[in-house]
Amino acid sequence: MWTAALWGLVQGLTEFLPVSSSGHLVLVPALLGTEPPDLGTSAILHLGTLAAVLIYFRHDLLRLTHFRTDPTARHIVWLLAIGTIPAAIAGILLEDLFDEFNSQPRLVALALMVTGAMLVASGAIVRRQGTVERASRRDAVWIGLAQAGALIPGISRSGTTITAGMGRGVSATQAARFSFLLAIPVIAGAGLFKMIDALDSNALTGELWVGVAVAAVSGYLAIDILLRILRRAGMAGFGVYCLLFGVYAFVFV
Repeated sequence: MWTAALWGLVQGLTEFLPVSSSGHLVLVPALLGTEPPDLGTSAILHLGTLAAVLIYFRHDLLRLTHFRTDPTARHIVWLLAIGTIPAAIAGILLEDLFDEFNSQPRLVALALMVTGAMLVASGAIVRRQGTVERASRRDAVWIGLAQAGALIPGISRSGTTITAGMGRGVSATQAARFSFLLAIPVIAGAGLFKMIDALDSNALTGELWVGVAVAAVSGYLAIDILLRILRRAGMAGFGVYCLLFGVYAFVFV
């Protein structure tokens, strides 16, 4: 049970903080000398982070259900649909490549260093006050491409998409809001698909549900923490962490 809780905590905190959940789920067990959770377990733990984002952004999601009568909601739905396409295509075409990358901790550590450098550099982006509601479809394409690149373990999904949004003139907190909403179809697709496989193999144990619950609580807290930090300090601090942890992991794994 404690192992499941540990992976749930790692998943919940790192899914939304810009430090790469996939990278931590590879590097933490490698450094501890333990077996990492398999891809099926990792995907099911995503159901906890899915619950976190659904609860945190419940008001946004409720408004989006009125897309037929609300032009602003309809515009955001279109942006989310456009932003989802690149990652969906990359995930299907390059699944084997990403799986192979996942088995190479040193490559993951290098990718985490790339994330760190990107987050540090994000501090140089001129801060603007654009909102999701005023974003264009071209903005959604760029953010979607950033999300596709984050399928590489060690590259932070939230870090890349928030940075891409800021680069397109969206404020940091609004870019984070779009990033988290954009995560919903990705997390739901992977988690629910793997859950069907787990049900067939009786792999959904009580211990795994403990991990899902821990991921939900820690994920909710991580969203709130990140939004507070973005308002005050940006993502450079997370970048320094990723650089240091990436170097440490590269040397010692």
